Amino acid sequence: MARRLARGSVVITAALIVASGLSIGSTALPAHADDTDGISGTPASETGPDGRSRFSYEAAPGQQLTDNYSVSNTGTTSQTMRVFSTDAFNTEDGAYGLLETDAQAIDAGAWVTFENGAKFVDVPLAAGESKLVTFTLTVPADASPGDHAAGIVTSVTSPQGQILVDRRVATRLYVRVPGDLQAALTVGSISSSYQPTINPLDGTTTITFTVRNSGNIALGGNMLMGVNTYFGISAAPIVREELAEMLPRSTRVVTIEVPGVAQLGYLNSYVSLAPTLAENVTSPGPLAVVDRDTVAIAMPWWLIILLVVGGAIYLFLRIRRRIDAKRAEEWVAHMEAEARRKLESDGKGELVASGTPTDGDAR
Repeated sequence: MARRLARGSVVITAALIVASGLSIGSTALPAHADDTDGISGTPASETGPDGRSRFSYEAAPGQQLTDNYSVSNTGTTSQTMRVFSTDAFNTEDGAYGLLETDAQAIDAGAWVTFENGAKFVDVPLAAGESKLVTFTLTVPADASPGDHAAGIVTSVTSPQGQILVDRRVATRLYVRVPGDLQAALTVGSISSSYQPTINPLDGTTTITFTVRNSGNIALGGNMLMGVNTYFGISAAPIVREELAEMLPRSTRVVTIEVPGVAQLGYLNSYVSLAPTLAENVTSPGPLAVVDRDTVAIAMPWWLIILLVVGGAIYLFLRIRRRIDAKRAEEWVAHMEAEARRKLESDGKGELVASGTPTDGDAR
């Protein structure tokens, strides 16, 4: 499939199948601002659009269903619209994508047929006109249990200079085949990195992890990301994000930034993923919460600088005290030596003054 999607084509898809365009099939997508061509498509009953945002069925292997799709020309020129079905996949950014117009469907997109078993139907419409297109969904007898995703596409191809422009709108189509339903969102590889700022208390931790839907039903999720430090103490506010719906066997790399993280050295980044189901679908049972964590090191330079400065001041004061103490000792020794010298000098003077009289004195 990857090679098929990457293959070059002379057809440019002007209305690229993204989540918003797929979810709201009634949205008109003109080619560009000054073009008068516009198309739309939406689920319908036998009388017209019925307000559904997507086709969702629960059908057993071998079962056959019939439904309707309302196609409208919202432009000002007559157009011939091709309606067909194709397989869905998750794009790298998590959007709901569909195969290219000329790609062959092999899953639920191949289960849809139109009048007389045709794989597509061409619908000519005058400006402002709408028509109902009836299609049949036949689940193969060997269909595997779980969710199978596709899309009903309305396509208009028209020349634009030397290129062929394919304008498309689509509506999501889900088929759940009952059986052994497995809900299994897993978090694989996880890593984190720290980006410091001038403020040592306001850095950012980036958490990157891989989520895989290894089960057979489509699942979304509510994610909690955060950072703890020593003894499990929270180092930043918790970040909450919603994981867009992942189709079975799809993989996605998620990157989340957690702001307001101080440079504390040890940072324990974690992810908690609680799987969720779309509305109005059968639950396969309890959905297990997935928890993963990893460790990053944020060098506390501010603390290191404080310790270095504090250590330098302490060392300076200690050396200064030793020098002062030595000088004091030397001063005391000097004063004691001076005192002894003075005493010795005074003692010699007294001895001379009180000495034995000479002969001259006797006379």
